[in-house]
This record gives sequence, structure tokens and C-alpha cells, in this order.
Amino acid sequence: MLLEDTLLTNIGGKRLWRGVHVPEYKEQTCHLPIRRLPFAPMLVVPLSQHTGAPAVPIVREGQEVVRGEPIADADGFVSVPMHAPATGRVERIALAPSARGDLTRAIYIRPYASASQEVLYGAPQDIEQMTPAEIVRAVQATGVVGLGGAAFPTHVKLKVPEGKKIDTVLVNGCECEPYLTSDHRVMVEYPKEVLHGARVAMKAVGAPRAIVGVEDNKMDAIEALRKANGAAQDIQIEPVAAKYPQGAEKMLIKVLLGREIPSGGLPSDIGVSVFNVATLAQIGELLPRRQGLIERVLTVSGPGVTKPGNYLVALGTPVRWVLEQAGCTDQAASVILGGPMMGASIGSFDVPVTKGVTGILVLTNREWNSRIFPCIHCASCVTICPMHLNPSQLGMLARKERYEEMAAEYHLNDCFECGCCSYVCPSHIPLVQYFRVAKQMNREAKARV
Repeated sequence: MLLEDTLLTNIGGKRLWRGVHVPEYKEQTCHLPIRRLPFAPMLVVPLSQHTGAPAVPIVREGQEVVRGEPIADADGFVSVPMHAPATGRVERIALAPSARGDLTRAIYIRPYASASQEVLYGAPQDIEQMTPAEIVRAVQATGVVGLGGAAFPTHVKLKVPEGKKIDTVLVNGCECEPYLTSDHRVMVEYPKEVLHGARVAMKAVGAPRAIVGVEDNKMDAIEALRKANGAAQDIQIEPVAAKYPQGAEKMLIKVLLGREIPSGGLPSDIGVSVFNVATLAQIGELLPRRQGLIERVLTVSGPGVTKPGNYLVALGTPVRWVLEQAGCTDQAASVILGGPMMGASIGSFDVPVTKGVTGILVLTNREWNSRIFPCIHCASCVTICPMHLNPSQLGMLARKERYEEMAAEYHLNDCFECGCCSYVCPSHIPLVQYFRVAKQMNREAKARV
């Protein structure tokens, strides 16, 4: 981390956002092409892989399913369906471990070893003839959610709120998290699908232009996108400085458009819709074929992995199987879904890969430090926070379980959990984890009212 990154600067009266230059650790996988992972002996498809209501099963135990076939319907508008990730038999519908540590309902599918696993389910559809409302319904049918980690249903973002007008679609290709390179490889290997998905989003929200923001440490991705875009003027490919958390939508909007989302607001409040590149690539690929999301690209990396890479993994694949294929060393101390800054450790290798899993990171004892020391009031977390919050104060309130006060008086909900505060803390206090717990407790308290 550089000293100037810990300071809030004011140049020519312009307030600049804070951030850190974290070690990237991307060299292991950034140049490795995407490879398909073999199917696991059992796939576990959770009915809740997204923000919103869990999907409702439409298959029964013992039923044979074809790869790509719908197996669960969306339960309302803020929900998405599930599709069979492999041709096989539904073994059971039962509880399964989740990354949150609890149990969630899931459909267990045993793939047929002799099947070709070709996606036979689907039919062509002409997107050019669709209205925005028809695009929203068609995207929901694909089951696509935000693949950058948030897993928010994409069709909900494509439906412009009443009274709002969108003038720009922002395509987030920053991928600033250390170790993760799956979005990078998607841009390099599937640039046409990314741009096609961007134009679908533009049509759905009524935006005349799109801007693809890519960090300047991914010049091969920028070149691939520009080559695929040709002379088209409706989409711009713009490099941005490599800095964490550049990929946060609030930061990217500020950098590329000079606009700020108001506290408690949404991008649509300032005329913007933001989508992850992998999300749009899936829309660009699946929507014309009327097919569902059954697999995703994720990065498997870290000092505890012997064969790191970017893998195309069937949804529902247990983490245990992924690590068996990628090679997990005996020194593994922690397995994180996502990156080291915003990812979460898992307590069981039986947790399945879901739509929001961007990567699997394996750390050893050398990198893993679980010892926490008392706060020394150095204010490093205060000077680094991109949202100008007071993480130290929020952390002390969290320790005292004063969760409502954190939200009402100290703007807890403005925190997008980038992890910068935890990263710079010399006492190794897991501040961002405290904030996640506080938000969850507030959500549960609100639900009880």
C-alpha cells in the first residue's frame, strides 16, 4: 500500500475517493485460458443462489432431467429459475450446506456418466424484435444474476424504475480483487458476447450508449474488446487506473462519469445502470438461444493450489471436487469463496459452487493470520474508507451489538464491504466481517417487525 493512498486529497477543489494498491497476485492465472472442469459425481443445486425469494422445484425425486432443462421456477419477480447443470437423475430434494454456514434446500442431481452432456434444451429467439418488457421476462427465464458476486437478479436491474431515465449503461470490467482473473479471461476470450449483452441491456433500459470500464493492467482485454467493437460508436472501451476498489459501482461511476450516487440511493437515481462483464457475456450467449445459466467461469488460485487456473464449472459442483481437480496442498489453512478482500471463508468443502461464486482462493498458514489485537486508534481505517465512513467507531458499536445505531447515526448501509478498513488495520480487526453481521442483524430485526 502506498502512503498517498491512505490520504484524502483535494486537488483543484475536486474531492477524490480513497483506496489502496493491494498486491495483485494475478500472474498465476491471468494468461491461462478458460478450461472446462469435469462433472462431479453429484451436483447440488441450491434453490437460493440469488438475492430474493428462493426458486420453487418443478421436478420430483427420481426424475430424469436433460442438461439445461428448467428444474425450479422463479417465485415472484425478485427471483430466478434454476436449470439442470447436467443430464442425469434427480436423486433427492433436501437440505445442503451453504457458504453462509446454514442449510438451504437444494436439488441433488447425479449426472449420467454415459451422456454426451450436450445442451439440447432451448430454441432461437429474435432479440431485435423484442420490447424492453419482453427482454426483462426473457432474461429472467435464463436465470442470470449478477456474476460479479452480488448475485442480484439481472432482469430486475433491467426494469427501469418508474420516473427514472437511464442514459448510460456501465459495464464493469475492473476485477480489482487480488487473485481473481475470471472476468479478465471472459473479456479476452468472449468479447463479442460481452458487447452483445451490453447492447441487450442498452435496449432494455433505453440507454443510447454504454461504457466498458477496464483497469489498465488488462490491456489485452481492452484490445480484444476494441477489436470486437470495431468502428461502433454506441459503446466505448475506457481504461481506468488499477486501484482497489475501482470495481465498486459507486467508484466506477465517479471515475467514468463524474457522478455520485446519493446516500441510500441507486445508480438509476443518476441515470446509470451497471452490469458485470461476465453477467453480460452470459446474456449475450444465452438469450439468443433461449437457454438457462448452468455453468460459470471462476478462478481457482492461491498458495494452497497446485494447478491454479480459470475453470468453467457446472453450477452445483461441490468445492471439494473443484479442489480435487485443481490440486489442494496439505498446507491449506483457509478456503475463501471470492477474493481475499470481499470473499468469505467456508466451513465445509461440501458447499456447492453457485451463481455468485467468482473464485475459490486457498490460503496457507503463512498468509492466514487469525490473531486479533486491541484497536490502537491509529485512524488508518478512517483515512482509507472510500465512502468516508468511520470504521473504527462502527467497529466499536458492533462489538457492543448496537446495530441499529450503526445504521441510523453512522451510515452503516453506505458501506459496500470493500474490506479496505480490515486490510490496513494493524491490529488485524475484522471490521468488514463485523459490518456484515450488523447488517444481517438489522435485516432480521426489520423482518420481525
